[in-house]
Amino acid sequence: MTQQQRSPDEARAAAERFRADFEAVREQVGRVIVGQRDTVEGVLLCLFVGGHCLLEGVPGIGKTLLVRTLSRALDLRFGRVQFTPDLMPADITGTTVVHEVEGASGRTVREFRFQQGPLFAQIVLADEINRATPKTQSALLEAMQERSVTVAGVTHELPRPFFVLATQNPVEQEGTYPLPEAQLDRFFFKLLVGSPTREELGQILARTTTGVEAELRSVLDAERLIAHQALVREVAIADHVQDYAIRMVLATHPRVGGEGGSGGSGGSGSGGAASVTKRFGRDPSAGLYATPMTNQYVRMGASPRAAQALVLAAKCRALVEGRPAAGVDDLRAVALPALRHRLILNFEAEAEGVTHDAIVENIVATLAVEG
Repeated sequence: MTQQQRSPDEARAAAERFRADFEAVREQVGRVIVGQRDTVEGVLLCLFVGGHCLLEGVPGIGKTLLVRTLSRALDLRFGRVQFTPDLMPADITGTTVVHEVEGASGRTVREFRFQQGPLFAQIVLADEINRATPKTQSALLEAMQERSVTVAGVTHELPRPFFVLATQNPVEQEGTYPLPEAQLDRFFFKLLVGSPTREELGQILARTTTGVEAELRSVLDAERLIAHQALVREVAIADHVQDYAIRMVLATHPRVGGEGGSGGSGGSGSGGAASVTKRFGRDPSAGLYATPMTNQYVRMGASPRAAQALVLAAKCRALVEGRPAAGVDDLRAVALPALRHRLILNFEAEAEGVTHDAIVENIVATLAVEG
């Protein structure tokens, strides 16, 4: 049902069901996960929008537990892939195997059948995704973007909804393969999972060392989740708010020939804005909204997928908080997880310890609402 077909009463009822289901899932997850409110909310925003999520954090802080807990709160098919350097693409997508069956004449007949891999689930945990080789990582690209996989020239549709939650360890680099930019861009959010506080660690010990396990129940099924994902896209957004999202993305693109730093000058070894423009034909006016930090430290800015993520996440956040339209504050609230993994910094940023988050926070702090 489209927005035009809903009566005001139907729209209010749909929004109330959305908020009730969102809070029900969050409450179930909170029975197991201590703290991490921003991380849990970010994962749920991805889920209710229909995007994929990348969780990054040191080992032992509950990334995998969060995904497994979420799968228990949802009446969805769950699949897990433990990524290792020897994992092959067929191990996750599936492969064609030979089966022997009895034919009509009683003779044994061999036929080819497709055997589905763990990707054929509705919620997929890609654990330690950066431990797989680029060849295996690339097998996820089609699945994440097209919701299908192609094996032996035949395309197989994945179930709906399809949600990938990937984890990676940012500290240990031995035997890891950094995700390529094309794959990072397909993640709706990148969430940084922090360490627990003193009080939270006490609660974790109380829950995990007493032999009492929290009881969870499934509170949301596939049909209702798909309906909620459609509802998010019906949330209103004013033209000036959408334009703010557009300018926020454009502000991540360095100005050609900008002042200050190798990022703006296109100097050798830094991959500056001028060299990027020459190689990829970027419109020089794309850097019109760039901040001085962007010009100095950013090699390449965010893609149009970033604008889509900003707007959809803002709409979902507004719906969760009971507002009829997405606002500028919603965009600011989701800017970090939507943009941090879509920026490519130059050598100068690495040398001076400037982070992706620092660039995004600077854009949020300085970008005018009206532009």
